[in-house]
Amino acid sequence: MAVTLKAGDKAPQFSGKDQNGKTISLADFAGKKLVLYFYPKDDTPGCTKEACNLRDNYELLHKQGYQVLGVSVDDETSHKQFIQKYNLPFPLLTDTDHSTVNAYGVWGERNLYGNKFMGIARTTFVIDEKGIIREIIKKVKTEDHTAQILPS
Repeated sequence: MAVTLKAGDKAPQFSGKDQNGKTISLADFAGKKLVLYFYPKDDTPGCTKEACNLRDNYELLHKQGYQVLGVSVDDETSHKQFIQKYNLPFPLLTDTDHSTVNAYGVWGERNLYGNKFMGIARTTFVIDEKGIIREIIKKVKTEDHTAQILPS
């Protein structure tokens, strides 16, 4: 995790395929607020809770002007199954080449139950209409993530 972004930085450009093979890039969200959330793996307990919380609050986020985009290193097939299983209303970007996770500094050594491995650190970037990072949420509450994103 060499890249250390902070609030106020320009969001790094990214481009990749979504669950349907459609190319999505940061430029697609110009003039819009974006919730860019990085998660470790499709259809795992924490990632499912986080995705479903964003799904259940999607209309609220949308009314506040936010677009939502999830990113993991899973492939299109995995993303498509995850979206269909949980009826997710937002796209999931596949980052199998790790270009986006590296650009945002969320890929690195993880430790789970004493096992060290390389993976994604669950992190959300709230990006404004001008492409500036307004907030970085590193301690994600998977079951109540929307409350961390929306201004109170």
